[in-house]
Amino acid sequence: MIIRIWHGWTTPENAEEYERLVVEENYETIAERTGDGYRGFEIARREQDGDEIKYVTITRFDSWEAVEEFGGENPEEAYVPPKARELLTDYDERVEHYEVRDGEEI
Repeated sequence: MIIRIWHGWTTPENAEEYERLVVEENYETIAERTGDGYRGFEIARREQDGDEIKYVTITRFDSWEAVEEFGGENPEEAYVPPKARELLTDYDERVEHYEVRDGEEI
């Protein structure tokens, strides 16, 4: 399993719309582009100093090949569609990938 980690920031006013966009549109597109190698996502948020919301997203793929299928020639480049960019105040332009070595679901 390969996880892809990315961070983005938005205002409290845009947070709910951003989450809706990610869950209802962005991850559907990722699944379509990747096919069978896509294994889902998690999105987490935290408030920072009351005036900013920070997000971390973790996307799961079953292999490096699936990551490359989604990311194309430059899989380290962040996938941030125009609608999402409009709602964010800042975001990582690059992502990090990690190979999961061990874990447990409870």
